[in-house]
Amino acid sequence: MEWLTCFQREVVAFEEAVRRSVEQAPIVPTCPQWTLTDLALHLGYVHRVVTSIVSDRLTAPPDVHGTQFRVENPDWQRWPSLDDAPNHGPVPAGLADWFAEGAAALTDAFRAAPPDTPVWTWTADQTVGFWVRMQSTEAALHRWDAQNAFGDAWPIDDEHAALAITEHFDLLVPAWRHMRPASDGAGERVQLTDGRRGWTVEFTGSEARFVDAPAHVELEGTASDLLLFLWNRVPADRLTITGDRAVLDRYSKIVPPV
Repeated sequence: MEWLTCFQREVVAFEEAVRRSVEQAPIVPTCPQWTLTDLALHLGYVHRVVTSIVSDRLTAPPDVHGTQFRVENPDWQRWPSLDDAPNHGPVPAGLADWFAEGAAALTDAFRAAPPDTPVWTWTADQTVGFWVRMQSTEAALHRWDAQNAFGDAWPIDDEHAALAITEHFDLLVPAWRHMRPASDGAGERVQLTDGRRGWTVEFTGSEARFVDAPAHVELEGTASDLLLFLWNRVPADRLTITGDRAVLDRYSKIVPPV
């Protein structure tokens, strides 16, 4: 998987969606507290934080309120704040350019740092490689969010989605369970399948692990839709569900949503 190529493709598509909003920034249905303006501010800010982590080889969480993350644009004082979201009205002039500049800077930072370079992350993988993969996936999800605001989102790349599903359970679920109150598992086994590949995960106590065993409930769909479900973008009913629906209903308590 060429993760950097994937990241670049997704941020360009996101930027194109932002540039479509010239008169009215639409509400993002999958992030209803935000308009497309707010989503662009969020993702552009995240890119600048991650650029600092990677470029400065930080091994501890950055001061996200530091002045280096201030919006650097002549018009920024007239831009809306995420504190006031949702911000309606036209997308501010220069916002798409500001977003593109941040994405380009993060691309350069990724190119300059070998994937095994030690840096701080919020998961057990404390390397630059995690950030390349995570930012590729975050860009894909938010690109989907942005396009979905116009009703024409295209799916996440199949290979990307499949790899992201594996990483989701390997790295993200343990981190989410640590960050948020979560119910202990009681041996529930959930299988996701796209017809060619399958992921069966068992939840026991505080652990989530891949197993080769029959599942209590199975969800089938494209790899893209499965990943979108895991990230609370589409409902389970968009997938084909077989088995004990009560186990699926417990999933959001075992894996608290972000």
